[in-house]
Amino acid sequence: MNKYTQVIILCEDRQQEVFARFFLIQCGIEKRRIRSKIAPYGKGSGEQFVRESYAAEVVALRSKNYLNVGLVVLIDADPGHDPDFRINELDDQLADKKIARRAIDEKIGVFVPKRNIETWIHYLKNPPVNEIDAYPKLLKPGKCKPFVQNMAKSRKKPLAQDAPNSLKCACAEIERLAL
Repeated sequence: MNKYTQVIILCEDRQQEVFARFFLIQCGIEKRRIRSKIAPYGKGSGEQFVRESYAAEVVALRSKNYLNVGLVVLIDADPGHDPDFRINELDDQLADKKIARRAIDEKIGVFVPKRNIETWIHYLKNPPVNEIDAYPKLLKPGKCKPFVQNMAKSRKKPLAQDAPNSLKCACAEIERLAL
């Protein structure tokens, strides 16, 4: 965990960044080793920013294969889509640029909350939830930290049956990062 040279977080907004950063810190990654690329506020779709930045980040990660670098990608499924749709879009970005898809042993984790990250936060705070309703944003992104901390502490245990499916899929992605 703390042997990482660097972890890059590619995400749509500050809430996703805080969620991912705090989770990584709770898993033992030194905070000075975490760098974030967040979609610029007010400059268009966060989902589009992540999708269009993904290939460049994968190329950058692969160019540093002599270092222990990880890439954490957060992109909302948004209404009308599912996590597999977003993952396929990211794969298409690589294919369009003739870049190989992520290998099973690459430290690239793609996390796709169905609807948005607030679904996961609300579940961690007060289950159950569904992946259709919109849950309110937190007044301050840092308010998610106690819930993220609990999740990080129990990350090796299976989630409850009522956990959102997209959060269950995220647990498999965590394994890619070897946390």
